[in-house]
Amino acid sequence: MSTPRRIALFGGTFDPIHQGHVEIALRAKELLDLDQVRFFPCHTSPHKLGLTSAPAGDRLEMARLATRDLPWAVVDDFDLSRPPPSYSYETAEEMTRRFPDARLFWLMGADQWRALPRWKEPERLAGLVEFIVFARDGEPAPHPGWTMHFLTGTHPASATAIREAAADGREELPWLDAEVARYIRERGLYAR
Repeated sequence: MSTPRRIALFGGTFDPIHQGHVEIALRAKELLDLDQVRFFPCHTSPHKLGLTSAPAGDRLEMARLATRDLPWAVVDDFDLSRPPPSYSYETAEEMTRRFPDARLFWLMGADQWRALPRWKEPERLAGLVEFIVFARDGEPAPHPGWTMHFLTGTHPASATAIREAAADGREELPWLDAEVARYIRERGLYAR
């Protein structure tokens, strides 16, 4: 692939990554003619401190499995290669260094968009990226001075429901790529 010129950065715990994450990434790719969507599993979201998640290496591998057939998707371990917590502005700064000629976007949900002013260094992040905001219930209010592209749609996937189904030992794990579901069962992830 040639050097990407339009890159969306998609960070999260991805615990586990599910079809909803992949569908949102695909919609963003199509809406903004992106060359690439980079998935960034993080150690610990600063907004989810105190919550346990599957081991970082497992979440990274599940993201790789879920995106293995998508030539426009890249799973990046940058956030996992640094001490936690993961701050989005640091990830965006690193991608600016790696891809100095690219136009960078940050893909997020409407809940994160509303919370963004309380993130660490939000102005720094906003100076490096344009935001792609996925919302189920209408276009969110803008933040003055920050560029936002609105992405609409719905997907029923729930990481919480997936973890609960795995914890209950159910054979059928909803909203997962078959290889990700197999990986969860084989590794005993989310088992009680």
